[in-house]
Amino acid sequence: MRSYEEELKFIEKISPSCWRIKKGFVPNMNVEGVFYVNQHLETLMFEELRNSVGHGDGGSIGGFLPGVKQIANVAALPGIVGRSVGLPDIHSGYGFAIGNMAAFDAADPLAIVSPGGVGFDINCGVRLLRTNLEEKDLLPVKEQLTQMLFDHIPVGVGSKGVIPMNAKDLEEALEMGMDWSLREGYAWAEDKEHCEEYGRMLQADPSKVSMRAKKRGLPQLGTLGAGNHYAEIQVVEEIYDRHSAKVMGIDRTGQVLVMIHSGSRGLGHQVATDALVEMERAMKRDKIEVNDRQLACARIHSQEGQDYLKAMSAAANFAWVNRSSMTFLTRQAFAKMFQSTPDDLDMHVIYDVSHNIAKFEEHIVDGRQRTLLVHRKGATRAFPPHHPLIPVDYQLTGQPVLIGGTMGTCSYVLTGTEQGMLETFGSTCHGAGRALSRAKSRRNLDYTDVLAQLARQGISIRVASPKLVMEEAPDSYKNVTDVVDTCHAAGISKKCVKLRPVAVIKG
Repeated sequence: MRSYEEELKFIEKISPSCWRIKKGFVPNMNVEGVFYVNQHLETLMFEELRNSVGHGDGGSIGGFLPGVKQIANVAALPGIVGRSVGLPDIHSGYGFAIGNMAAFDAADPLAIVSPGGVGFDINCGVRLLRTNLEEKDLLPVKEQLTQMLFDHIPVGVGSKGVIPMNAKDLEEALEMGMDWSLREGYAWAEDKEHCEEYGRMLQADPSKVSMRAKKRGLPQLGTLGAGNHYAEIQVVEEIYDRHSAKVMGIDRTGQVLVMIHSGSRGLGHQVATDALVEMERAMKRDKIEVNDRQLACARIHSQEGQDYLKAMSAAANFAWVNRSSMTFLTRQAFAKMFQSTPDDLDMHVIYDVSHNIAKFEEHIVDGRQRTLLVHRKGATRAFPPHHPLIPVDYQLTGQPVLIGGTMGTCSYVLTGTEQGMLETFGSTCHGAGRALSRAKSRRNLDYTDVLAQLARQGISIRVASPKLVMEEAPDSYKNVTDVVDTCHAAGISKKCVKLRPVAVIKG
C-alpha cells in the first residue's frame, strides 16, 4: 500500500485548471489520465483520494474507488487512445467515474466497449425549450402552471406514462427514436434537427433488448422518473455571448425557458444489467484483464460488444422518445395555461444533449483521422463551430451544450470549442456532480429544510417523493458555477447563458 504522499508523486499540475495522472499510478496504464478542476473542486478531489488511502479493498469507499483512481483504471483498458479524461463534475461511479470520458480505437481488434463507461441510465440527457414569455407573464400563474406541469408529466419512481403505447409501438420506438414521435404527432419536424444524432441511433436493434427490459420500459414512456431527473421552468439570468444566444432564440434576460432532464428509465437500466452479465463471460473467454471488476467489457467487434451497442442504441432511442413525449406534454400544459398554442408561444427545442452514451465518431489522433468509440459518462458532447454533425443554424456558434444545475441552483448553456475537440474529443461537463453520496445526503439533510429553502428563493416545487429531496438538495452537489467556470477557463467549452430556476418538478 502506498501512502498518500507517494500517491501524489504520480499527479502533477499542468495548467491552472488541469492535472495529469502519470503512468504507474495504477498498473498497466496504456495512456495518461487527466482531470480538470479549479481550486475549490481540487480540494474535494484530493480529499477523496486521501480518505481512500489505507482502506482495504484497494481503497474503495462505499463500494467505489476515488475518482482519480477510476480515471487511471480506465486508462488501463485495451484500445484506449489519447487520454482518460475526468471533467470538473467528476465523482465516483460504477466502473467509470461519472464525469469520465474515454475513446477507443475502432480499428484496434483489442479495443473494448464497456457498459460502465455509459452508465445504467443510458442516454440520460437534457433538453431545453424556449418560449417568448417573460418572467412577468409567469409570476401571476406560477403556482398553477407548476401544478399543471406536475399533473401533465408523470413523475416518480414507478410512474406510468400517459402516452398510449403497446408492444408493437415500443418495438418501433426503440428502432426509430424521434422518427416515431414525429410520425405519431408528438414531435415537430424541427425538434429532430436540434437533437444530438437527430434523435435516432441508426445502430439500434430492438431484438437485442431483452423481454425484461421491454416490460420495464413499456409503461414508462413519457415519464420523468425519480432521482436527479427534473423538469424546470427557468428564466434567463445572464447572457455572456449575445451572438450565440440570439442564434438559439435567447435574446433577453427574464425570458422563460423549460429544461427537461431524463433518460431511458428502467429499460436502459435493464439493458446495462443484461450486458454486464454477458460481458463477464466474454472477458473470461477473451482473457481481458482489467484493474477493477466493475469495468466489465467486451471487444468492440465481438458478438457481446456488438449486441450491447445495438441494445444501447435502442435504449438511447427510447430516451429521446421519452424526452419528446414530455416536450409534447409540456407544450400542452403551457398552451392550456396561457390559452394559446405551443407554436404561438415559440416553444421550440433549442437543443437536446445526451450525457450517458457511447458513439462512433471521427477524431484526429496523432495527426491522422480515426474512427473512435467515444464513451461519455456524465459528460456532454461539445462540438465546435463548422463541425459536420451539428445543425445548420449552429454551424457558426458551435454546438449548444446544456448543463443542468441541481434543484434550486442555476443551469448553464455553453457552446463547443475547437480546443475541446483537441483536448477532450469534443466533450465537456454535464452538471454539478455529487459531493455527498445519496446515503450521506439523507443522513445530513432534512427534507423540510430543503423545501423551505427553495420556497425562500421563490421557487415553486412539486415533488412526488419528498424523501428523495435530500439526495438532490443543492448541498449534496458540487457548485455548478465552479464546474462551468473550470470548463470555460480550460477552453473546452465557452459560457453562453446562465439560467435561474423559478419552478421545479421532480420524481
